[in-house]
Amino acid sequence: MSESKADNRPIISVAVSPRIDGDREKLQRVLSVLVQEDPAIRIKTESTDGQTILSGMNDLHLEVICARILHEYKIQLDVGEPTVIYLETIRKHAEGEGKYIRQTGGSGNYRHCQLRVEPNEPGKGYEFINDTKGGVVPEEYIKPIDQGVQGALELGILVGHPLVDIKVTLFDGSYHEVDSNEMAFKIAGSIAFKEAARKASPVLLEPLMAVEVTVPEEHMGAIIGDINSRRGRLEGMEHAFGSQVIKAVVPLAEMLGYGRDIRSSPQGRAYHSMRFARYEAAPHRGEPGADGAGVTANKPIRPQAGSGFAAARLDAEPKFGHRDCYRRQRVGDRQTSI
Repeated sequence: MSESKADNRPIISVAVSPRIDGDREKLQRVLSVLVQEDPAIRIKTESTDGQTILSGMNDLHLEVICARILHEYKIQLDVGEPTVIYLETIRKHAEGEGKYIRQTGGSGNYRHCQLRVEPNEPGKGYEFINDTKGGVVPEEYIKPIDQGVQGALELGILVGHPLVDIKVTLFDGSYHEVDSNEMAFKIAGSIAFKEAARKASPVLLEPLMAVEVTVPEEHMGAIIGDINSRRGRLEGMEHAFGSQVIKAVVPLAEMLGYGRDIRSSPQGRAYHSMRFARYEAAPHRGEPGADGAGVTANKPIRPQAGSGFAAARLDAEPKFGHRDCYRRQRVGDRQTSI
């Protein structure tokens, strides 16, 4: 996925809830104002439990938003653990068929379409092509098939994360003049896509961050070792005013709370910057750095991926303050303040 297409997509989220139930409507109004001020913020309300999911570009981004809600708008919050937003995609071509025919007297049900899926260019997103000939699928059923595919894209194939960068071609099908309808073909599109995508080597994608750490030369080895322990890849070093600037690409899941980690370490004179770089395939469980290609339901090694936004868990007793909106969370064998 290219930066140009993905740099506005949120990559991390938290569940937030007003500590005082009477502040719920006020919180929604405040969040609407914040979204207008910062288009990188996304808001979603979970219908099952009423939690509000706040999504943004990194943990500091979300922490600042929570601090503003507390200090500027005087709303105390319970804030959940940050949850990295993963995606899914496919690695090869495959075909699938959505077919259901019931004609046993009375009103029948006839739906039939055949789809071909293939990886799209990184960053190009979803593309739907109608390549049928001779009216085998009438024009009024093309859009419902497309809608069925898009619905399946949002639900994912592996662990429930949205599928991206996929080209879908409708190349065949059939219909019945009486027993076919738009809803039937919407379902057919969803079924055909899921069948094809499962055969197309689906893979889980994780967001990577471009990280720069400026550190005195005597501490350079410790910083590099820490980056390596976080599944980071060094991309270069530069000398600047007696210090070294270490450049690396590191999975976001490994960088939660990194600012506090580095300030509390013996290398506390170091400082860093971090921005979204791209999505890449996450490794299989037990295979650090391994290629994630292939049909797998494995989750990232550390922390494990949840089942979507609802995986964020509310903290019963959070601290409040500009740097203390988040609870402490253990990530692997490292204690980080988030």
